[in-house]
Order: sequence, then C-alpha cells, then structure tokens
Amino acid sequence: MNRIISFVVCIILIQSVQAQTKSAVTSKPIIAAGKQISITLTPLKNCWVYLGSYYGKGRALVDSAYLNDKSVGVFKGNKLTGGVYFMVTPQMTPQFEFLMDNKQQFSIVGDTLQKDKSVITGSPDNDLFKEYLKYSSEKGRLMQEHEAAYHQSKTNADSSKYKNLIIQGDKELQAYRENIIKKYPASLLSMLFNTMKRPTVPSIPMVKGKPDSLYPYRFVKDHFWDDVVFNDDRLLRTPFFESKLDDYFKYYVSPEPDSLIDEVKFILLSARTGKEIYPYLLTKFTNKYISPEYMGQDKVFLYLFENFYAKGDTVLLNTASKKTITDRAYSLMANQLGLAASPLDLTDSTGKNVSLYNLKAPFTVVVFWDPNCGHCKEELPRLDSMYRAKWKAMGVAIYAVNIYENEMIAWKKFISEKGLLNWYHVYQTKSARAAEEKAGQPSYKQLYDVFKTPTLYLLDKDKRIIAKQLSIQQFDDLIATKLKH
Repeated sequence: MNRIISFVVCIILIQSVQAQTKSAVTSKPIIAAGKQISITLTPLKNCWVYLGSYYGKGRALVDSAYLNDKSVGVFKGNKLTGGVYFMVTPQMTPQFEFLMDNKQQFSIVGDTLQKDKSVITGSPDNDLFKEYLKYSSEKGRLMQEHEAAYHQSKTNADSSKYKNLIIQGDKELQAYRENIIKKYPASLLSMLFNTMKRPTVPSIPMVKGKPDSLYPYRFVKDHFWDDVVFNDDRLLRTPFFESKLDDYFKYYVSPEPDSLIDEVKFILLSARTGKEIYPYLLTKFTNKYISPEYMGQDKVFLYLFENFYAKGDTVLLNTASKKTITDRAYSLMANQLGLAASPLDLTDSTGKNVSLYNLKAPFTVVVFWDPNCGHCKEELPRLDSMYRAKWKAMGVAIYAVNIYENEMIAWKKFISEKGLLNWYHVYQTKSARAAEEKAGQPSYKQLYDVFKTPTLYLLDKDKRIIAKQLSIQQFDDLIATKLKH
C-alpha cells in the first residue's frame, strides 16, 4: 500500500483545481468547513502543489495549495472524503501517501528528496498508518529474502524451512492487521484492512464420506464482503476496492444474467445511501453491461434501466448520457434471448414481399449488412461457406437484410459475384420506412439493435431468439448442440 504507482492526470483537471484555488486566494477565501491541512514541502517554493487521491482504479487531483517562499502552504475548505491520499509536485510527480481521516486538522512536513521521511502531526489514523508501513516494510523485506532462499534451496529440508517462514510471515502480517481492527475498530485503517481482506478457507468438510469440493468456493463467496459496508464513500478512495469487486464478479459470480442481476441488485441497494459510491457503482455496472463481454448479459443493463434509471436515477446523468442510455435500452428490449423476434416484412430485389415469419425452417439466421461495409464483405462469404457446407442440408434459412437501400447496384452486384444463392435477400423501401415513421412505429434497426454491421441473430423454428452477435462457428456449434436435444 505504500508503493506509489505511475500517475497520469488530465491537464484539464489540473487547471481546474489550480484555477479554483487561485480564485479562492485572489478573491474570496474559502469558508472553512473542517479541513485545515498545513503542508511544508521542501525544497519547493513559490509554486502550487496538489492533493491527489485514489478513485476506483484511477487517480485524481482533488485540491491544491500554494507554497510560499518558506515552502509552507495550506489545504483548507470543505472536508474531503476519507481514504488514501498523496502529495503531488508541480511536475505531477506523486510523493508520499497518507490517510485522510475524519478530523482533517493536521500538519504535514516532507521533503521531495526523502519521500519516506514525511512527518504527519495531529492525526491518530496516520500514526497507526506510519507504524503499519514500518512493520509491513520490514516484514515484506524478510519475506522476500525467504522467497529468494526458497527458490535457491538445494535440499528438501531447506525448501520446507523457507516455505514455513514465508507462511509464518504472512500469518504475522495478517495478525497485525487483525489486531489493529480489534483495537481500533472505528479507525480508517481498520476500514482499509477490512476491505483488503480475502476469506481464508477452513478445512474442507466430508459429506457422505467424500470431501465437499465446492465448499471452498461457497465459503469464499459467502464471506467475501464480510465487514465491508457498500455505502461507505471511502471505499472509492482506496487502491484495492474496485479490483476486489472485479475479482468477485470474475471468479465467484456465475456469468448467467439472472445471477449477475442478483449480485448487482444487492450491491446497489446496499450502496444506495452513499453520496459518491452509489452513482459510481451504478455507472460502473451500466458501462460493463451496456455492451457486455458475453451474449445475453445485456439483460443486466436492461434491469438497471428499468429498476434504477427509469425510476428517477437519470438525475445522475447529463442530457447526452441520458439519451444514450434510454436509446440503448429501447434498442435492447425487443431482442432479448428467448423472446420472439420482431416481425420483418421486407422487399427482395424483384420487388416481392418476403416475411420472416413465413419462412419454414428449423433455424433461421438473420443478418443485417451493408454492401459498403468492409467487414461485411469478409464475413458474408464465410457465412455462405458454412451454409453450403452444413446448414443448407439441415434446412437452415438465411434472411439477409441490406440496411442501405441507396446502394441497390452494389448490393445486387455483391450477391451475384459471391454467389450468395438460396438466401432471402431483402431491404426496406423508402416508402415503407416513411409509412413506418408516420405511424410512429420503431424501426427494425431499433428492434434488432443494429448499430454496427454485420449484426447476426439465430432464431429457432418458432422465430424465438436463440443467440445474437456470436461468431459463425459459435452459431454452428449452437445449432449442433440444439439438434442433439
């Protein structure tokens, strides 16, 4: 925790913080509301220095102070959210870390040439933090030595010796943290240690004479968030909360949408009263599932829209973000897995109407494409190769929609040159689109979430959506699996 990682900050944010502080100095002073942190940072003089903090997985500048010709300045004004903070020089170089406790009335004396020699006075939390850093640094050095000796061991006895020393050192470090938590439960450092903790799995129990192999997973999952309070805004100002959250979803939560929804719901409702962390988590989950990694997880985004944004949480958004989220939600509502596909009654190249629901096939692949799209020109021949090699014999139908009706010549030429025979090639006429708009009906692009090309769907015999946005090979694997059942 005492290791300072590389720090990159947006110049706009820097200028904003500096401008706000300059304004406070040259016009009206900031009304003190609890924060009064004096800073002496030699050898810097007559310059601005900054307060930085962790923020999720990133870092941010949160305040600035001007150092006089004696290297002295002060950060004052409204209290900051508690957490792990650090000093930053005018060159944007991070210095030493310290804790921003609830008191926020203390002094710091430091030297940019001796980062580890900073002295903080008037902050009990930082006294605890300093002692912990001293202990953990020494313990870490010894454990590194034992680790090196372990890898260089030439006998089993030596290997066993150093392995035990490493295990013992880790136990002592954990015991130190637990002692702080026990003695100072209300301290910021205890909150940090509780957030850092990962459950230690006890002995695996026997069930009907056999070890319960799933017990470690269940135990860790059930105790992963012990002593962590999700509405505590200070969680954001640590370097490890969001990484822990990501690990939890990666290793202990099923990727199945309903399981994800249960977890997201619990965390957001628990964090609801957090002024900073609630909107942060809502935004994090929204960004993660608005364009998810795995098929079907956009159902989580729809849950967020229907149960949070649609019930008033759009106040957290600016106008552009509100529109993006709302439009995206309406584009996904009609094409969730298991739903009946929206009807498509489009026109083929001869002017004949071709209805999607009139196609009789055990499976139908619907592909939306653009004859000017380079990726489409690569993927459609691959799709045809799979169709000719396997799907045609299975009775699979391909309903291909040209989304760009102004390119009729290029559309027909590509179909002819690539020999895309036995497909249903269709497009929407301008008159049909105009009638649709006049009637206030959603377009097929919205109903099928066509915001890129090619966009592919796999439908069953009843035209229910089985899959979407998978590779051609994944579609083939899924068809094979379905045929076995």
